[in-house]
Amino acid sequence: MKILFRMGAFILIAAVVFATLGPPRYRPHAPLGQDGEHALAFVLVGLAVGLAFPRRRLFVAVVSVILIGLLEIMQLWAPGRHARLEDFLVDALAACVGLAVAAAIGRLATRWSGSKAR
Repeated sequence: MKILFRMGAFILIAAVVFATLGPPRYRPHAPLGQDGEHALAFVLVGLAVGLAFPRRRLFVAVVSVILIGLLEIMQLWAPGRHARLEDFLVDALAACVGLAVAAAIGRLATRWSGSKAR
C-alpha cells in the first residue's frame, strides 16, 4: 500500500510542477479562483506525501515548504509565469494542512487497528 501512496504522491508532485512551470495554456483552471486552485492542489499533495511518508512528518513538512518556495522562485525564469509571495504562503499553508490531515488519518488508523486487535 505504501508503494501506491508514494507513486500517487510523485504523480501529483509532477502534475503540480508541470502546472506551475509549464506553458500557461496547459494549466488546468477550476472555478475556485487562483488561491482556491493553489490550495486544492497543495492540500492534495500534502495529503498524498503525508500518507506516503508517515514516519518523518516534521522533516517532510520542512522539506515541502522549502521545495514549494523553490518552485515559486523557479517561476521567475518560466515564460509567462510570475512568482508571488501570496502564492507561496497559500501553497505552503495548504501543503501543511494536507500533511496534518494525513497525520490525523494515520493516528485514527492506528487507534482503530489497535482497538480492533483487542
